[in-house]
Amino acid sequence: MDEDDYPDLVIKTGHERESLVSSKKELTVDDIIEQHVGPLGFAQLLHVFLVSLAWIFDSQNTLITIFTDAQPAWRCKGSTCDPSAMCTLDPRMWEWVGGDKSSTIAEWGLICDKKFQAGIPASLFFLGSLIGSAVHGRLADAYLGRKKTVLLSCLLTSITAFLTSLAPNIWVYALLRFSNGFARSGIGICCLVLSTEVVGRSWRGQVGQYGFFFFTVGFLSLPLVAYPVRESWRSLYKVMSIFPLIYSVLILPYVSESPRWLAIKGRTDEAMRVLIKFARRNGKVIPSNVSISNPTITEGGLPQKTESLWSTGWASKRIATVMLAGFGVGFVYYGVQLNVENLNFNVYFTVAINALMEIPAVFIGSVFLGFTDRRVLFSTSAFLAGISCLLCTIFSGKGKGKGSWAQLGIEAVGFMAASLSFDVIYIYCVELFPTNVRNFSVSMLRQSLMLGAAIAPVMVVLGRLQPAISFLVFGALSIFSGVVTFWLPETRNSPLYETLEQQEKEEKFTLGSPGDMEMAT
Repeated sequence: MDEDDYPDLVIKTGHERESLVSSKKELTVDDIIEQHVGPLGFAQLLHVFLVSLAWIFDSQNTLITIFTDAQPAWRCKGSTCDPSAMCTLDPRMWEWVGGDKSSTIAEWGLICDKKFQAGIPASLFFLGSLIGSAVHGRLADAYLGRKKTVLLSCLLTSITAFLTSLAPNIWVYALLRFSNGFARSGIGICCLVLSTEVVGRSWRGQVGQYGFFFFTVGFLSLPLVAYPVRESWRSLYKVMSIFPLIYSVLILPYVSESPRWLAIKGRTDEAMRVLIKFARRNGKVIPSNVSISNPTITEGGLPQKTESLWSTGWASKRIATVMLAGFGVGFVYYGVQLNVENLNFNVYFTVAINALMEIPAVFIGSVFLGFTDRRVLFSTSAFLAGISCLLCTIFSGKGKGKGSWAQLGIEAVGFMAASLSFDVIYIYCVELFPTNVRNFSVSMLRQSLMLGAAIAPVMVVLGRLQPAISFLVFGALSIFSGVVTFWLPETRNSPLYETLEQQEKEEKFTLGSPGDMEMAT
């Protein structure tokens, strides 16, 4: 540690040194942020901005199949033919409007008896995300930290996206989509945790929403990037592979590691340097007699035993409840997005409409998270999404080949509510668990979200035959998710604890045992 890190620290001799030692104060990272760094200043805003940029290509790689795996329009060659009889026509009698390379369905003929193969790559992508979430969550908590895990995930995302553009057939393509899902799964969870762990408790909800805003930016950029290369799905993957590589080289080096994670790993000097840098940029000074208390040391001075999320009953029950809610949210959030082709509107138009609906979702979330209970906000938005999906079944099939504007409007409102519930449950999960298992807990939530998302493409394929079925299932699962969270405690303005033992002790002191608290609230 150099002298610049402690500008006001001058080591003196005799009584002055003894006085300095006797006045030394050990504070938690949370206390230092609240008292000396500032709950939210320029330093944290810049940090959150740089971290949140990664959500852009996380969104792009997740939703790219809306265009690459869509069934394009087709037309007859020279003579009229029955539009509903594609599978009975001689292939020489019709052609794809955008050409044979416009999508994977067009290139590999994934229609008629092969139509269900079209949903396999998207399902495997989310299955890869499910498995990757556990791996990246463990790496971020136990080994690499948040920043290095983001770097690894970004580089692998770039490589796998480029390789996907070279796939020779549907099966290799599906395998590469699986690997791409595995690779990108570390971006969202680590960026969310890395953003929220450097701000005060009153700003966690709003800061967590910033990442989802950039996810929306990525969603909005998809039609703009996809349209110029609409005749080649391979070109779209190549373009998408560039963004995470640029981010890794030019932006991520300026991002700081989480001081909370550094403290948990016993690297308190490094954690203090990060906090001092933040304080300096905020125009504040951390007193020279303040140090970070080591959360890995017990009151008796002994190293704390290694803790696991599954080693504590209350934490296991809590994460199981979060994952149940997450399954329904993931199924609806991703399913509604992938289901836009069943609305009988131009796919670029409907994707843009859904992407625009993410903006009010992020804005509403940012405002309401400042003063509304997390559980109430999540449940309300999940119920609204579910009711909207159920209402969409009324208008399914009434357009007779043309899209129903009423259905599109209701679907857009439902997607906005699903987006809000998707955003809030991430913030909720961050606050429900301590630092030493926080990234892993968020990764478990991510797994449940991806499990729901992995099943959603199958429902989309069924929706091509009967759209009402898909909306019915989406609605039921969304309402289920809202009900499940009734068994979770409220976390608004609660501190972020460092260890499971500390959180259990504090929650027992304030509201009885964590298990009793969850049932009571």
